Amino acid sequence: MKRSIIGALLILICVQVSFAQNSAAENEIKELSKNKWQWMADKNVDKLATLFDDKSKFVHMSGTWKKDEELEIIKSGSIWYKNADVKDVAVEVLDDVAIVWSRITLTAFVRGSDVVTEFTVTEVYKKEKKAWKLLALTFSGVRDTHVIKH
Repeated sequence: MKRSIIGALLILICVQVSFAQNSAAENEIKELSKNKWQWMADKNVDKLATLFDDKSKFVHMSGTWKKDEELEIIKSGSIWYKNADVKDVAVEVLDDVAIVWSRITLTAFVRGSDVVTEFTVTEVYKKEKKAWKLLALTFSGVRDTHVIKH
């Protein structure tokens, strides 16, 4: 009987520790994603270059490109991510991989005008050593009624 109670307590403690670690990672990723939007708005290519994995890919409405192209687009202002109004965020962490789904209204300066577009953005991160690296970022155009399932 004592062994059963001790066993049950150990399982409960392990589950709580695992949940706490996952919650901490989820919060860390949410904060990193939030910072990324600000760095994009500020055209801070130095911080973004550190965040983006060398093999990262970016899917936009007009094409798909790699890290160097994305950084040049941001630096030159050919797309200026002026403001990402984040409405909702869902995060899943699986070991050293994190996936973020963000429901945003993006105000961007594109081809000489401000454009406001509703997106669900999918970001994929991988933890390398102690730092998270962005592997993929995909913009999916959606209606303003689109809801992310949590």
